[in-house]
Amino acid sequence: MKNISAKFLKSSSDNRGCPPPDKPEYAFIGRSNVGKSSLINMLCNQKDLAKTSSKPGKTQLINHFIVDNKWYLVDLPGYGYAKTSKTNLDKFEALISNYITKRKNLICLFILIDSRLELQKIDGEFMDWCTQHEIPFCLAFTKTDKLGKNQWASNFAKYKKRLMDYWGELPMMIATSAEKKQGKEEILSYIEENMQYFIPPPKGAKSETEEEDYDENTI
Repeated sequence: MKNISAKFLKSSSDNRGCPPPDKPEYAFIGRSNVGKSSLINMLCNQKDLAKTSSKPGKTQLINHFIVDNKWYLVDLPGYGYAKTSKTNLDKFEALISNYITKRKNLICLFILIDSRLELQKIDGEFMDWCTQHEIPFCLAFTKTDKLGKNQWASNFAKYKKRLMDYWGELPMMIATSAEKKQGKEEILSYIEENMQYFIPPPKGAKSETEEEDYDENTI
């Protein structure tokens, strides 16, 4: 799956407005300004598919893209953006947590980590939350082109030790660079390998818009 064709499908203000869960789905999330939109554009060979911005907190909706008419790629709002109201933070947390826990066709969550930084508390807390809710996730380290090989090797070793100490096992970890197109083949191969875990909804199954309202299950 080296070359893919992707197009924007829709934006949703909550999980109930998402497309029918009739295709496998892979979502991308991370702290605000981690390079999420740039990575999505690199994966899809399109410059402006996902809107990029130097201003943190630009993505505020669940953005669905259809890929090869076979699977969904989802751009989620960034977490941990402090320069907004408490009301908006609560809204974003509810939006993210309800999407992740209720979206039946979500195969894997790609958590983006800035490779230049030590593991941030909020990233660790989010990974803990995913583990507690049995959400499969993969770590994609962004902006590795901004580091020398020795510095990246040192940072990566620290991440592995921290993750092993905390979780006892390592998730899939991929080094990426939107500028150098690094990690593209690894991510797309991982997506393709995990397609087998998608279970189509039975005919007549209740849609997400017909199910119960949000749980109080925020991050």
